[in-house]
Amino acid sequence: MLITLRSGFSAGIAAAWMLSVSLLWTGSVRAEERRNSLKVPSRPAQTDVSVTTTVSHFPVSTYRYRLGPGDKLEISVFKIEGYEARVQVLSDGTINLPRLGTIEVWGLTLDEARQRITNGYSQFLRRPIVYLNLLSQRPIRVTVSGEVRRPGIYTLQVNSTKSNVDLDLGSGGGWPTLVDAIARAGGITALGDLSGLELMRLDPENNGKSKLYRFDYLTVLKHGGHAPNPLIYDGDSIRVVRVRSPNSSDLIMGSVSNFSSRLIRVVVLGEVRSPGAVQITPNSPLSRAVLQAGGITPVRGSAIKVAIVRTERDGSSSVKKVTYSPDALLNSPNNPPLRQGDIVVIDRNVRTQIIDSINAALEPLNPIANAMSVLRVLGLLTPLSTGD
Repeated sequence: MLITLRSGFSAGIAAAWMLSVSLLWTGSVRAEERRNSLKVPSRPAQTDVSVTTTVSHFPVSTYRYRLGPGDKLEISVFKIEGYEARVQVLSDGTINLPRLGTIEVWGLTLDEARQRITNGYSQFLRRPIVYLNLLSQRPIRVTVSGEVRRPGIYTLQVNSTKSNVDLDLGSGGGWPTLVDAIARAGGITALGDLSGLELMRLDPENNGKSKLYRFDYLTVLKHGGHAPNPLIYDGDSIRVVRVRSPNSSDLIMGSVSNFSSRLIRVVVLGEVRSPGAVQITPNSPLSRAVLQAGGITPVRGSAIKVAIVRTERDGSSSVKKVTYSPDALLNSPNNPPLRQGDIVVIDRNVRTQIIDSINAALEPLNPIANAMSVLRVLGLLTPLSTGD
């Protein structure tokens, strides 16, 4: 029995029409899902792309001081009493003001923070004029990495005195600079490249991307000219790259500058007059350390059997055997430059090794016989016998 609707369609025809519409809708949805599954996902936009700039004159206006935890502020409202306050930015980046309560200022410049405070007071004051002063700055935390003696994260105080930094490095006063940060890290190592010091700084005005600056101090030290020494701000990162092809003049220039520590410590052992630890200037040749230890003993020491034991940054150790020549140029195979922590071992000559071996073998017979007497009996020792 068919039920006829007012429009003239039967209930069966209406049900069939509704079913077909449903099937068509379901098919189109599944087809869209298949098309979406075949789409290749797009690569997300990079947010940390660094722009590299090699500068000879560092632009002063590239940075605006931004507030952070530890900053001390002074706030007042023009001709209105009861709104004066001296506050410190808390660890969550907020400050508490009279009647206004908690307000966030982390990452804002002084002008932006003053405008935010003004907008807050405008809710119950008529055209308030807000004064905002920075009483004292928070300590500056900077990362120093690469070819420095003590890489790490350092806290630099603003307006610090000489007693707060290494006495032989850095300026030690005013706002910390790039040179001060390298000084706190112990100065550059023997392989630090003064022609490519890198400073990485976040740029809040460019979506938080980092900007990389490179400074060439080696050219300035060798030929003169302007040497930019930019101020360091909280969150900066400094990197001293490794020199690719060192030469003697560049090594000497770096060692005598205040980018390097004044003295390094090496140990000289073996056949020298005064074995032990000695202090020399960075990149000093092997001859400097040997002479500092009193020189090679003339009878027992061997100039052709000198070993330099060195511990690398990755924890590995290397032993380099050289034929020592005090007249050789710096960075030559016979008179290489030394680094912090090197151990120099001066071996015995052949004659001394034979005598020591015989003495060790004849030790139970002492004082009846010794090596010198045995060699004289055999005719192998003469008053003029010397050498390696």
